[in-house]
Amino acid sequence: MTGGPLRALWDEPRAEPPPGTPWWDRALVAGLVPLTVLEVALRADVVWPLWHGAWTLVCVGALLWRSHRPLAMVVVAFGAQSVAGIVPALAGEPHSVLDVTAVVLLVAYSLGRWASGRGVLAGSGFLLALHLLREPLYDASGASMVLGVGALMLPVALGAVLRLWSAAQVRAREEVRLREREQLARDLHDTVAHHVTGILMHARAARVRARTDPGAAAAAVDGVEEAASRALEDMRSMVAVLRDDRAVGPGRSPAHGIADISHLARDEGPDPRVVVESSGDLDRLPSPVGSALFRATQEAVTNARRHAVGATLVTVHLSRDHDVVRLRVHDDGRAPGAGRVRRNQTAYGLAGMRERFSLLGGAVHAGPDPGGGWTVEATVPTSPTGPGAHP
Repeated sequence: MTGGPLRALWDEPRAEPPPGTPWWDRALVAGLVPLTVLEVALRADVVWPLWHGAWTLVCVGALLWRSHRPLAMVVVAFGAQSVAGIVPALAGEPHSVLDVTAVVLLVAYSLGRWASGRGVLAGSGFLLALHLLREPLYDASGASMVLGVGALMLPVALGAVLRLWSAAQVRAREEVRLREREQLARDLHDTVAHHVTGILMHARAARVRARTDPGAAAAAVDGVEEAASRALEDMRSMVAVLRDDRAVGPGRSPAHGIADISHLARDEGPDPRVVVESSGDLDRLPSPVGSALFRATQEAVTNARRHAVGATLVTVHLSRDHDVVRLRVHDDGRAPGAGRVRRNQTAYGLAGMRERFSLLGGAVHAGPDPGGGWTVEATVPTSPTGPGAHP
């Protein structure tokens, strides 16, 4: 098979299905079983009603495995629907079909949504071949056969479109996580490098002074200088692969921290007024914690200024309770479209916040406030305990 879109489709792996059987499929089957029995009992135009009812229940049962076995369920469901109609037609009976068998369209949708590329091609070929073979037995017209082809392929195409959209969302979230991890690594590197550079400068100065009084102090200072130089070099080498070359410059300074949050306050201008409040001992927090809190506050305030309709006040409150720091950012605006637009516009920023705080053992929650407006809340331990406690 040559390259191009067909090759890409052929090599497409299966999409990850939901675990187990989703509740909506179980509920659908539970509702369609009695509906099948009811249709068999009430419809007088269906020949061999028990025959049709039995094969229709096979179609309905295929819904329970449609996400995990999409190709097999297409064969089972569409095959059962076809057998139910073909056998009476070969016996000379007029064509009839139960309306419940329309569930085969859901199975066709699952083919495009969950099956591998080879499965999609094989299943689509099976659908088309069986459709074109059976329709002449039903005395279907050419136009009816063409419409049937469209009716079968449309749900397959819809499933494939949703599959591509879902994959794009996953890739976008992964990019957010990677960018946030890179930013966290850069912040950690810049902060530690800044302090280690200071240690190195002091050690060199001490060594110069120690030369007037040789002794153990000079040897100790030499060791400090050597260790600091090695630590700085190793740190730069370790994080170099995570850095964007355009972002690397000769000057390095500590990352933003708790002290910089007050600079986000704004009393004048067209944007909402921003007020920063704090309580508890917020001094001497670990640099990664302070940096994460600053980034979260900056993101929340920026989102409020951009997306909160009619907001006049944004309140930032920081507090420390023993070994946990809490951040709450609340605005009094309203979200356009009952919050839907705003949630979409801030989704990636929130994903970045959650990723950063999860690395430090914390958590972030955001959403409309019961009292009105929008609230972002974050908690983080002062001694990181998450998977990123030792980056």
